[in-house]
This record gives sequence, C-alpha cells and structure tokens, in this order.
Amino acid sequence: MANPTPNPAPGFVKNPAYRVAVLKESRRVRVTIAGIVVADSTDALRLEEAGHEPVHYLPEKDVRLDLLRPTAHKTHCPYKGDAAYWSLDVGSGDESRSVENAVWAYPKPYDEMAQLVGYYAFYRNRVDRIEVG
Repeated sequence: MANPTPNPAPGFVKNPAYRVAVLKESRRVRVTIAGIVVADSTDALRLEEAGHEPVHYLPEKDVRLDLLRPTAHKTHCPYKGDAAYWSLDVGSGDESRSVENAVWAYPKPYDEMAQLVGYYAFYRNRVDRIEVG
C-alpha cells in the first residue's frame, strides 16, 4: 500500500516552536445540555495549545451522533487543519433546544494532528456542562 500524500501543517512550518500537544485524558469527560448527556468518555484526548484553554476531544463512539446536525460552517487552523461543525438538537416539543455550531471536529487534520481523526469537541459556552473528573 502506498503512503498517503504528506499533509504537513503550514503553521508548524512557519512557526516550529508553536506548542500544540494532544494528550490522553486520564479522567472521565461528560458533556450535557438540557439535562441530556450528549457525550461521555473515558477515552478522551486533551488538546493543549499555546494561548488557549485546554479542549477535550471525545471519540465518536462516545458521542450521541443522533443529536448532531451538520452545518455549513467551517473554520481553518494553520496547525490543525479544516474544522467541520455540527449543531446540537436535544429534547422534544416545548423542551426542545437547538444550539448552532456547538460541536466541531477535524475530519482530515494536518499530519501533526492525525490523532484527532474521529474525535469531537464541544464549545464550553454552548453546552450546559463539560465535567472532567
């Protein structure tokens, strides 16, 4: 099998000292919104990036994908790559709640961040709680 085409992060090429670390989170991470657990994992990753708060990425197997709705929103990071976004739709009837672009992932990250494939992150200010412990 041929090696895939290299896809190095241009951010690291220009600024090799910039720090982005992807670490295995040893604690359980649980995300809730409107009283519904939308993600719960003991296999999360913690991304630590210079100048930013740590962000937890949870594996697809531990995320309620049935509550995610893809959106057209996209962003680009010169260190991680192109991010795709999802909105969260929870509850029903009068108890329903929809939060736009609350979740993101890097489906095809740069080589240096390849371990993020299949992991999702949640904006702290768009969900009710992200518990780590």
